[in-house]
Amino acid sequence: MSEKPLPARERILGAALRLFYEEGVRAVGVDRLIAESGVTKATFYRHFPSKEELVVAYVQSIDRDIRGLVEGNRVQLSAHAAIEAFFSGPGGVGDQLCRPGFRGCPFLNAAAEHPDPESPVSRAIRSHMDWLHGQLLALLREADHPTPEPAADRLMLLRHGGMTQVQFMDPAHARTVLDSAVRDVLTGS
Repeated sequence: MSEKPLPARERILGAALRLFYEEGVRAVGVDRLIAESGVTKATFYRHFPSKEELVVAYVQSIDRDIRGLVEGNRVQLSAHAAIEAFFSGPGGVGDQLCRPGFRGCPFLNAAAEHPDPESPVSRAIRSHMDWLHGQLLALLREADHPTPEPAADRLMLLRHGGMTQVQFMDPAHARTVLDSAVRDVLTGS
């Protein structure tokens, strides 16, 4: 029995997830996305009336994955352990740094290509970052961290810094440094 092909919208978004991350949002044109996803131009524009709407869907798809990871950790682990798992656990930041083909944070990469803070893409990225900061802050409060607000800010900077610095150092070393820095924040050091 053959597998049923994915619906057109999923094929388009799948192509965008791969190509935007590998090559950059601006480098990948609509015609390439249409060819890679095997849809017609009319089908593409029926699902995504503009490339910008596809970029927003791309950002929101990655956001959903990260929300699932964080929320799953929150359900299964203590607050302290959930933070550690976000950075050091399976699928966490450390895993991402060491993944073959890692090209940095997809949110930061897209933000660099969409500098207008009022664009729908920038708003979707900001929404994710605000949500993530809020989750870290809530977890730090649950863990009775002595200074949760500055600690949440430090964790966000560690995440962003790790995502960029890994391009200039060995990924395994970057992961070790990140893990150590996260432990320092969690212990109030």
